[in-house]
Amino acid sequence: MTIFIEKHTIVVPGTLLARGDYRAMRGTFQDGDEIFSSVVGLADARGQYVSVVPLQGGYYPAEEDVVIGVVTGVGLTSWHLDIRAPYDGILSVSNFLERDRERGFTPRETDLTKFLTVGDAIFAKIIVFDRTRDPLLNTHDRGLGKLTGGRIIEILPSKVPRIIGRKGSMINMLKRETKTRILVGQNGRIWIHGKNFEDEFLVVFAMQKIEREAHTAGLTDRIAELIREEKVKIETRRHENA
Repeated sequence: MTIFIEKHTIVVPGTLLARGDYRAMRGTFQDGDEIFSSVVGLADARGQYVSVVPLQGGYYPAEEDVVIGVVTGVGLTSWHLDIRAPYDGILSVSNFLERDRERGFTPRETDLTKFLTVGDAIFAKIIVFDRTRDPLLNTHDRGLGKLTGGRIIEILPSKVPRIIGRKGSMINMLKRETKTRILVGQNGRIWIHGKNFEDEFLVVFAMQKIEREAHTAGLTDRIAELIREEKVKIETRRHENA
């Protein structure tokens, strides 16, 4: 078993990434016991899993990803969600409702729109995806479920690692400086919930700058300083309008 790349190595289509008992994930393809990159992106190997995060382009699902989906259809026993991918996300009743509520569910008699309807946003995990069927979602883990209030923005999925930062440095700074709740989906959707419009605006403003300057060094410190400057401007305007 051999890994031929280091973490975050930039690779091109056809680059040999690993040989042996590894599992090909997003951005890769397998030929025999060898795994190759299928896109231009940043290579990563974690345990048995080998993947490549595209530098550009849309989102391709992978098991264990957390995503923000928007309900586009309601069936008898499940919901269809747009997850910004070539495939719909499928959320079944059993993977959404708590067990005590599920006991009262009967297909053809229970209207699922009582729980989720078209346009509702969900923070969920992909639990099954094997390219032969649409990704199956689950919301039973801590922190997952229906999103209410706040706002959702979209960025390039390839910029998500920079939004999070090394060991969560960027996202934790944003939460601390703006006192907002932020959930980041690996499909490039981000949910922001603050006490007021100004706090949410600061996060959106900062994330747009992060997306533009993701390739630059010292970005976390610069964004923190930018937020503090904007907070002073907002406070000044409040006093002027009081």
